[in-house]
Amino acid sequence: MKSLDPAQLSVPELHGYLVGAIGPRPVAFASTIDADGRPNLSPFSFFNVFGANPPLLIFSPARRGRDNTTKHSYHNVKAVPEVVINVVTYAMVHQTSLASTEYPEGVNEFEKAGFTPIASEKVRPYRVKESPVQFECVVKQVIETGTGGGAGNLVLCEVVMIHVNEAVLDDKGKIDQRKIDLVGRMGGHFYARAHGEALFELAQPTTQLGVGVDSLPPEARNSPILTGSDLGKLGTLLTIPDETLVNEYKLTELSDIFIAHKDQPSALLTALHQHAQHLLAQERVDEAWKTLLAYNAR
Repeated sequence: MKSLDPAQLSVPELHGYLVGAIGPRPVAFASTIDADGRPNLSPFSFFNVFGANPPLLIFSPARRGRDNTTKHSYHNVKAVPEVVINVVTYAMVHQTSLASTEYPEGVNEFEKAGFTPIASEKVRPYRVKESPVQFECVVKQVIETGTGGGAGNLVLCEVVMIHVNEAVLDDKGKIDQRKIDLVGRMGGHFYARAHGEALFELAQPTTQLGVGVDSLPPEARNSPILTGSDLGKLGTLLTIPDETLVNEYKLTELSDIFIAHKDQPSALLTALHQHAQHLLAQERVDEAWKTLLAYNAR
């Protein structure tokens, strides 16, 4: 593994490693106005949500690494501490990229990129009509993390109004992840699209405690077949199957595997791990456990 000391890298090199590895990053399409009321619109991928009480979004119009200049959005939120964060979908990503062009101060990116400005209800900056979710925010604080090129300027935004296009809602009134079609920023010129087969569901552990990967037998934990994801699924099981259940499963469901690999312990172990992986792909975690435990069952 290559090890790198940030202090020994140039800012562009360090930036490349950071944005290349940390992604996909959500995009804050930030609408601001300057002291004269002129609109500005620019995307930022140093962005995320950081709390719900109060509802807090943070984005960073960082200092430019090449010449240490600061961005219009940064100056605008210092002059008029309000912003609209518009989410970015695949249908609008090319226009959003165009809006990132470094036009001179005062140029209206709504017009340049072909977006439709609509009035906000609680703040002065405009919303982007084409965005399916728009967050009107009051800027609570701007934290400058440094004075050199590449330093972040963290804009802490409290959400005071949310607008959601009903077309992206499900029948329960929640945002449907299969409808909203969001994009994320990667390294270089790459983006990711959260759509179709790229989406998958993963139940989150809450108050129920899984047995953990450390409960697996050593040959399963160190298996060259089972992936880390496989081990993670196995670790979510709430109770390890007892010896009686394992032996019953071995006799009824695994007998063919044991007969086919009689007196071949290495081949048997491989076959059992492959079978367990097949079961895990079907979310049959309890059966996968029984399969793995059957190797040492008597």
